[in-house]
Amino acid sequence: MKVLGIIPARGGSKGVKKKNIKLLGDKPLIQYTIDEAKKSTLANVVLSTDDPKIAEISAQCGLPVPFMRPELLATDSAKSIPVMQHALSFMEEHDGVKYDAIMMLQPTTPFRLASDINEAIEKMEATNSDSVISVIDVEGHHPARMKYLENGTLIDPAFCEEVENQPRQELRPMYLRNGAIYLTKKEVLLNNSFKGNTCQAQIMPLNRSANIDTEHDFAYAQWVLKEVLKWDA
Repeated sequence: MKVLGIIPARGGSKGVKKKNIKLLGDKPLIQYTIDEAKKSTLANVVLSTDDPKIAEISAQCGLPVPFMRPELLATDSAKSIPVMQHALSFMEEHDGVKYDAIMMLQPTTPFRLASDINEAIEKMEATNSDSVISVIDVEGHHPARMKYLENGTLIDPAFCEEVENQPRQELRPMYLRNGAIYLTKKEVLLNNSFKGNTCQAQIMPLNRSANIDTEHDFAYAQWVLKEVLKWDA
């Protein structure tokens, strides 16, 4: 199965200025994703960006950028699926290769490994599923413990726990997308979906699931890198 890895890296980040090229440890954020993607079994990897500086740093990391993302696909309101479709179309024409699936690798989840990428591909091949999406266990943030708020009063939703402060071990496990891996068959993506009808879960550990949208998230990722993962970066 030929899978095209696509790294989306728009220049106009709002929560963290120049987020994709900001140093995490001693490497630009985007380099973590580039390095692991290049070590994986992906058939090819491409960066989709509208920003010349991001393209320059990507090339310095060993990933040349064969095209610049159109302005229409680089606005605040641009959706991920058209960005993936554009990159796939360009690369199939550019390479003369027909891909079976694409994997969106967001640089804002920097701690995925090549082994995570490979596992997702193997899972899709083994199950013939439409997609594989990475998730984490919600643990103590289980939806059954959540409340609505009406005029300052806490209201239990229909799916609330059976008794207040019910032990987490008694609640049905639930999972949240962590943003690290979206693997989708080509025909599903071209039908404007990442998920399709059959989606396999790839459960990842919490310590490698940092997802950076804000300065607080970035500071947390710095702490995870130094104190938890202890990677040389």
